Amino acid sequence: MTETPKPGSPDAPHPDSQTPDTHTHVPDRVFARARQDAETAKAAVSTPQTENPAYRLAFQDMDFLLREDLRPVRFQLELLKPQLILDEAKIGSTFVMYGSARIPEPAKAQALLDLARNAVDGNAQAIRIAESLVEKSKYYDVAYELAQLVSAFPIDEEGKRQFVVCSGGGPSIMEAANRGAAEAGYESVGLNIVLPHEQAPNPYVTPALSMQFHYFALRKMHFLLHARALAAFPGGFGTFDELFELLTLIQTGKIKPIPVLLYGRKFWERVVNFEALVEEGVVSAKDLGIFTFVETAEEGWAVVKEFYRDK
Repeated sequence: MTETPKPGSPDAPHPDSQTPDTHTHVPDRVFARARQDAETAKAAVSTPQTENPAYRLAFQDMDFLLREDLRPVRFQLELLKPQLILDEAKIGSTFVMYGSARIPEPAKAQALLDLARNAVDGNAQAIRIAESLVEKSKYYDVAYELAQLVSAFPIDEEGKRQFVVCSGGGPSIMEAANRGAAEAGYESVGLNIVLPHEQAPNPYVTPALSMQFHYFALRKMHFLLHARALAAFPGGFGTFDELFELLTLIQTGKIKPIPVLLYGRKFWERVVNFEALVEEGVVSAKDLGIFTFVETAEEGWAVVKEFYRDK
C-alpha cells in the first residue's frame, strides 16, 4: 500500500497543482467597513453613555477633529482628499492660471467705468481705477482662449489627461479660465479657499473637481504638485503670493523648471522692478529667465509646447 506524502515533504504535490475547490470562498475582509460601523453607531440606543461626546467614533466627532492639537491630522486630510480626487479623475497634470478676482470681462468692466463717470461725486480716483480695469479686462478673453487651447491636449497612452485647466475657482480671471475649458467641452479644476467673506466657486468649475481648502499652504501645494505650466495674469496680493512662491521654488532648485508665463509685460514691469532686483544684487540675472512675458493665448501656448518639445 502506497503511503500518501505528508504536506510540505519533497514528494508532496505542489498546492498550485491541486484541483481548486470551487465551493470554498475566502472573504476579502473580516472587519466591518468604517461606513458600516458609522451607520451602526448612529443607530445606538440613547443612554447617558452613548449621548456623551466621549462615546462618539473619532472620525464622526467634529469637536474632536477641530481641536487645536488635531491640526496635523487636518493637514493630512486636506493634502490627501484632493490628491485622491485628481487621481480617480485620471488627471496627470494641470495648467494653472493665477489672476485677479477684480478684473471683470470687458463688457462688465466698461459698465463699471460708465457708472464711475456718471456718478454724482465724479470721483477722479474711482474713474482712473475703472479705466485701468477696462484696459486689463482684455486678459479675461486671453485666459478664456488659453484655456480652450490647452484643454484640447490629447489624453496620453495611460488614459491620463494632461494640462487640465486649474484655477483658484473664483471670479474674473479665474472664472475665464474655467469658462474657457467648460465651453470647449472639457473639465477643469477649481481650488477654492474658505475666506471670512462669502466666496462661492464660479459656475464653470467641474463640480466633481471643485475643492475647498482651509489652509492656504496646502492649497498652494496642490496648485504646484500637479502643475506642468503656469500662467499668471495681472493680480494683487494673492497672485503675487502664489507666483513668487513658484519662482522661489524654481530658483532654489526645489522643483524642476516649468513654463511660467507672465501675461501683461506693462503691468508686471510697472508693479515689480525685476531689473532693479538684479542691480541690487538680490537675484541673479539668470533668475529672470525663469519666466516669460507673453500677451496672447497662442503665444503662451507656443512657449509651453516648445519647452516640452522632445522631452
